[in-house]
Amino acid sequence: MEGNNGHSSSKSLERVLSRKAVQAGSSAPCKIWATGFLCGVCIMYLFGVALPPLLVPQNRSVYPPLRRAILWNFTLTEHDGVAATGESASAQGKIEERKRNYHATEARIVQLYNAWSSMLNTTSDEVLKSSDLPWPPHLDDCKLNVERNKRFDSYGDNGTFPHWTLWKGSLGLELLNQKYSENANQYRQYPPWIVGSDEENYPLTRRVQRDIWIHQHPPNCSDPSLWFLVADWESLPGFGIGAQLAGMAGLLAIAIKEKRILVTNYYNRADHNGCHGASRSSWSCYFFVETSSDCRKRAFELMKRKASWAEGSVKVKENYTSKQIWVGRIPRMWGEPWKYLQPTTEINGRLITNHRKMDRRWWIAQATRYLMRFPTEHMCGLLNVARHSAFGLEAAKLVLESIQNDSPKVGTTRTKSDIERLVWSDHKPYIPRPLVSMHVRMGDKACEMSVVGFEEYMKLAGNLRRRFPSLKNIWLSTEMQEVVEKTKLYPDWNFYFTNVARQGGNITMALYEASLGRETSTNYPLVNFMMATEADFFVGALGSTWCYLIDGMRNTGGKVMSGYLSVNKDRFW
Repeated sequence: MEGNNGHSSSKSLERVLSRKAVQAGSSAPCKIWATGFLCGVCIMYLFGVALPPLLVPQNRSVYPPLRRAILWNFTLTEHDGVAATGESASAQGKIEERKRNYHATEARIVQLYNAWSSMLNTTSDEVLKSSDLPWPPHLDDCKLNVERNKRFDSYGDNGTFPHWTLWKGSLGLELLNQKYSENANQYRQYPPWIVGSDEENYPLTRRVQRDIWIHQHPPNCSDPSLWFLVADWESLPGFGIGAQLAGMAGLLAIAIKEKRILVTNYYNRADHNGCHGASRSSWSCYFFVETSSDCRKRAFELMKRKASWAEGSVKVKENYTSKQIWVGRIPRMWGEPWKYLQPTTEINGRLITNHRKMDRRWWIAQATRYLMRFPTEHMCGLLNVARHSAFGLEAAKLVLESIQNDSPKVGTTRTKSDIERLVWSDHKPYIPRPLVSMHVRMGDKACEMSVVGFEEYMKLAGNLRRRFPSLKNIWLSTEMQEVVEKTKLYPDWNFYFTNVARQGGNITMALYEASLGRETSTNYPLVNFMMATEADFFVGALGSTWCYLIDGMRNTGGKVMSGYLSVNKDRFW
């Protein structure tokens, strides 16, 4: 279909250009000009449409292929000037030269991409310095991020409050006067994992995140007055990651209301060989733990004492009913901020201004944001792999265009300037923007919500594009192979997706995840989840718990005013 459309378009263009040539008159210069121009158009069609796509690295998950786009841009920008000369021999020579240059450029792009690929598991500033490669703009320095975030997530050596300031990231850690941190009032500081102002997040997000952290991180975990709630993550068959997070949000609410420290325990989805050491079978494989190691140690010590159980200083999930966990009362210590949620969710062309579960929507967003506040080095690495697979070739092309050199090795061993090290290092990795994340939920979800086809999601994406004409990139997450196949019907969009086996029929999600294995069925959804939180826009289905949680993460991540286009509503609204 794509090839036929291109062929008919080229025929129409040739007819139009022929009429223009006739109208130009019978003079020799006009004929020469017309002949040269038509030759250029034919060459443009040959290289831009007729030729098959060039080979791309096999782990690349993007449609349409990047190489075709590069070649098309080349023909549009270069051949106009060639055709205008009207000298066919000279034009042919220039075309051949540019073809050679194009293939040389392609080789350099792939060379740099492959060099970055070989270093994915060791990406850090020191490694890249020693390799003499330019820094990949689409990758995070995972080691540096974790070291910095650990300082934000713990008290100082002398018991001082974490270095939360109005100075962002590494800048505040290194340059702000230490005396300011020692004398600062903890109740006037806000956590660094919240992006944007109060108006760009759910009501009271910065204050709530600070208060949850303080509640979960008492200065002295050996204080006998502290009580604990130790809870395994839900592990019943059929419980997805979304349901597990929603359940843990309910337990965090109980802990706060009862003035207990929540301590998460066994996490079945981290029980695989990708999670090493103490992080195996623990949430800490993917994200920072919910409380300090001292408090975790104290809670497990209390569990071994009969007196602790008798006096109630330690409880477990089984001490509470399902109703208390899943639909229990939301903490009221902050009042009722959900009554002031900005209506930025659209369903069927109308903004949702009120519904029966606004309090739960607000709280689950706060709890999810806290539990996923900082990715671990392992999770950061998974995101690097996904971004490299999807955006690595584009990033290599941008880098090579910027350095204008014959080799991808450009000698970057120079010492970084202060602004690079302390200011620019806090910027997010490169992704092609604007980017809309789209989660298409189908399959067995039909028993819980109204399921619609991929076409309805794309209609909403089209609505976004009418307002934002530069929008052409979609990060697609779905369990259905038929959805991936249908992306070929939308050649005006660039689709990116993780390279994973997908469902070919309506099997249950539990069976599908079992076919992938525990590690893959955990890694790729979490990658899609985090990518969705970083996208500029989101299209999904609020009837899906997963989309519900993505919406909450975006609304506590500075993206309230980006809005949310949903194909349906939550079934409990």
